[in-house]
Amino acid sequence: MKMKTSPKIYFASDVHLGSTVFESPRETEKRFVRWLDAIKEDAGALYLLGDIFDFWFEYKKVVPRGFVRFLGKIAEMHDKGVEVHFFTGNHDIWIFDYLPQETGVILHKEPLLTEIAGKQFYLAHGDGLGDDSRLFQLIRSIFHNRTCQRLFACFPSRLGIGFAHKWARHNRGKDLKHPAPYFGEDKERLVLYAKKYLLEHPGVDYFIFGHRHILLDLMLPPKTQMMIIGDWIHYFSYAVFDGNKLSLCRWNELSSPH
Repeated sequence: MKMKTSPKIYFASDVHLGSTVFESPRETEKRFVRWLDAIKEDAGALYLLGDIFDFWFEYKKVVPRGFVRFLGKIAEMHDKGVEVHFFTGNHDIWIFDYLPQETGVILHKEPLLTEIAGKQFYLAHGDGLGDDSRLFQLIRSIFHNRTCQRLFACFPSRLGIGFAHKWARHNRGKDLKHPAPYFGEDKERLVLYAKKYLLEHPGVDYFIFGHRHILLDLMLPPKTQMMIIGDWIHYFSYAVFDGNKLSLCRWNELSSPH
C-alpha cells in the first residue's frame, strides 16, 4: 500500500499566457496545464505569483478570449481542495472578481506575509519593490488607479483589448525573447529590498518573487532563503516546499512528473 505524503506547496510565476513571444501560445498553455496536472495530486496549495497572463482586463461582461484549458484546470484544482492563490503582476494588473468567482482562486494585489508549516513566507510578484524612481511610481499609480481603470473600461472591448495587445507586443515582446541578466547581489533590487525588509522583520524564513525572469536561490544572513523563480518562457521553473525544504526546480515532463 502506497503511503500518502504530506501536501506540498507549489509556486510559479511569469507564464505570460497569450504572449506573441511564443511560436505557439496554445502549446505553451498546454505545457503549463500538463505541469498543473502533474502536481495536483500532492499539492496542498498553489501560489501563482503574477504575470500568469501577458495581458488581462475585465470589462463588466467581457474578459479576454482564450485560456480555457488553464482556467478549467485551476478551477478543477480548487474543486479538489487545493488552495490556489493568484497574485496580480505588472502584466495582469486588472484582475477583479471574475477569476475568484469562476475558478475559486484567492486574489492578492499586494505582497503577502503568511505562515506555512510554521515558517514565515514573504510572497510577491516583485514589480516596484525596491524601485523608488519617480517615473516608475507614476506609471504604476496610473495603472492601479480606479478612475483610470474605469476610463479604460469606457472603450469598447474590441478596441480596448486590441490596443492593449498591440501596446504589449511593441513595448514588452522583445524583452521576453532573451533571458534576463543577473545584476549581482549588490545591484538586484529584489535582493536589496529583501535585505532591507529583514532589518525590520527578522522573522522571515523565505522570500519568493517572480518578475525578474531569472533563477536565483540565495541565502541571506543569518538564515533566510530568497528565491526568484524564473519563468515559463526560458526555464519552465517553479519552487516547491515540502514542509521542511524549499527547492527551486525546472520541469522536464519527459523525465519527471514534478
